[in-house]
Amino acid sequence: MHQVILGKVSILSQEVLPETWRSLAPTGANRAKWIAGRVLLAHALAPLPLPEIIYGKNGKPAFRDEIPLWFNLSHSGDDIVLLFGNEGDVGCDIEILRPRKYWRQTAESVFSAGEQTWLATEREGQQLAMFWRIWTRKEAMLKRTGGHIWQIADFDSTSPQHGFVNDLTLTDGRMLAICTPTPYPLSPDTITFFPSPAPIVASRGYK
Repeated sequence: MHQVILGKVSILSQEVLPETWRSLAPTGANRAKWIAGRVLLAHALAPLPLPEIIYGKNGKPAFRDEIPLWFNLSHSGDDIVLLFGNEGDVGCDIEILRPRKYWRQTAESVFSAGEQTWLATEREGQQLAMFWRIWTRKEAMLKRTGGHIWQIADFDSTSPQHGFVNDLTLTDGRMLAICTPTPYPLSPDTITFFPSPAPIVASRGYK
């Protein structure tokens, strides 16, 4: 079982959490994102209470070993996504299509030969979007393992060795990718919008 929940930080961070959780929230720019993530987790687990969250050696949050549930959070701008499941470690990433300085040099440095072929065969005007699509897939794979960003070149999204990768391109320019231990049919119908449904149209991603 896997679940993908998509929401807005600006809305979710206004929800009420128990004081014991809010007291753990960081101060500063990351506070709203932290609270939004806990709200999504509480929603996914309801009516069960939200368990204690621990952090791995690279800072990846998780439940304790005796709780057989796994999750990953990602945010970009005001968007936040939660990937939740009971079959093993998971990873997700969401990115907004946007300009990025030196993106071609980045692709040459960290993309595999297969990924560079994907990029090169895309139409010129769509190559930046393809860059972000590939990057999002690689980040989902990386985040499933709890690795550091400097290890992203070790992951090849054209031939995944670390789980099953699926992605979706939303019509407003957002790229969403997930990496799961078993195949998961990522589609508009398998995404939950919280706190309320929202219309979505997407194109098929690479499998």
